[in-house]
Amino acid sequence: MRNGLSKDLIARVLGGAPKYTLDELETKFPARNLPEGAMVTRFAPSPTGYMHLGNLYSFLIDYKLAQQSNGIFLLRIEDTDTKREIKEAVNVVIKALSDFGIKYNNDEQYGPYYQSQRKDIYHSVAAYLLEKGLAYPCFLTQEEMDDIREKQGLAGIATGIYGEFARDRDMSEEDIIKHLDNGETPTIRLYSMGDPNKRIYFKDFVRGSISLPENNEDIVLIKSTDRLPTYHFAHLCDDHFMRITHVVRGEEYFGTVALHIQMFRMMGWQLPNYIHTATLDKIDEETGKQRKMSKRKDPENNIAFFLQEGWPTESVVEYLGNILAPGYEEAKLKGQVRCFWDYELKPKKIPGSGSLFDMKKLEWWAKEYIATLPVSELVKNVVDWANEYGNEDNKKQVADVPYLTSVLSIERDNPKRIRKDFITWQQTLSEVSYFWDFLFNANKEYEYNKDVLREFLATYNANDDKDSWWNKIVAVAEKCGVKPGEVAMNLRVAMTGRTNTPDLYSVMQVLGGERVKERVNMIL
Repeated sequence: MRNGLSKDLIARVLGGAPKYTLDELETKFPARNLPEGAMVTRFAPSPTGYMHLGNLYSFLIDYKLAQQSNGIFLLRIEDTDTKREIKEAVNVVIKALSDFGIKYNNDEQYGPYYQSQRKDIYHSVAAYLLEKGLAYPCFLTQEEMDDIREKQGLAGIATGIYGEFARDRDMSEEDIIKHLDNGETPTIRLYSMGDPNKRIYFKDFVRGSISLPENNEDIVLIKSTDRLPTYHFAHLCDDHFMRITHVVRGEEYFGTVALHIQMFRMMGWQLPNYIHTATLDKIDEETGKQRKMSKRKDPENNIAFFLQEGWPTESVVEYLGNILAPGYEEAKLKGQVRCFWDYELKPKKIPGSGSLFDMKKLEWWAKEYIATLPVSELVKNVVDWANEYGNEDNKKQVADVPYLTSVLSIERDNPKRIRKDFITWQQTLSEVSYFWDFLFNANKEYEYNKDVLREFLATYNANDDKDSWWNKIVAVAEKCGVKPGEVAMNLRVAMTGRTNTPDLYSVMQVLGGERVKERVNMIL
């Protein structure tokens, strides 16, 4: 083992003496007292932009695995990339979790949960690595590193700081002190002993047994600019001291596994179980081919899209759950489970290649979900959406809650034949817009039988029960020499402007006698 740095020099390199020893950190963050098999997972976003669908896909797995194993799900904010951090992005994350029914268990003992507040922990671990000769201070400038990478590229070899290109990895203490006395602040780099000609073997819970070349790059552990850790080093420290058992992340992180395994083994820490999920794909409308969902091309890739458009968040969870857990839809249709949270998610069954996200299929899940809601819950969801995201017309529609309740109650009294034409809260209000005069558009293209309408008005009574109402329609049909269905269709179009609506009698009862007469007279 190579010699490390003295404690005094370590303090200079890090900008201060470490606060903890490793033993003190192990005591401060002890192993969790959980039932056997309980999983500890975390959702660890960077506050650098919007929440995309892949984030939702990932944290559903995190939350579900913790929930079904009586474990713990944590929210950790990886805010060490200060250059890319966006104000209010953390609030977007927290709101998204809440909107989709996800609750995290950030117990105080294992916090703080913002990486920017865990600097003492990272520096204490870095001090240990410097002392053991497993890390070193590096004074390469950005220009020098760019020059190294340019030469590597021209030579056709892997770019990075490693081996002969890692100029400072064996620098003497005397030379380190000279750089420090010159006012230079170093990065702290890993002293890698990996050999790309050798392989690391591990088991991914989705992809099975995998082997990858060992990592030989001296990656940065602590940045010189703000003395905060890189993603790789923070991942090592936080997942160990938060006692994470299962790390769920996208397949784009697959290439870092060899590095992370190397670092865990170097520290002598237990490696977490890795679950690398596939991308969420869609069928491209132009090419007809399957491709990864895009921030630029696909508005539905932004979680905010589903909230703004009024999709029931529960239906989005149900659909994604069905993608994650093949067999869930069948179990639900058979009545074996009530919802995704009742169905066991088996990591081995999670798709290992591009999963197809289909908006038409989501529509089916949304219709099925809304059909199960009691009227009171349907009304509440529509009102809440309109007041938060709706336009002025939407807000007017929900202002009279009793009237809205009457509108949305139509054809929801028979559990075996509940209407399934509502998809989103926005579309629900659009679907029933003809109930409000300021949104009603009379159908002027339809060829009305005005004799039928006149005869109907002559005997119409808003207090008639359904049988009496229908008998009068039959009588009008006989008098005008047409079928009852033609009478009903004339009334339907006159009342709603549409040829397809729910039960006509119910529609007219909700509209009320005066409005019915006004709309028929408008046509006449």
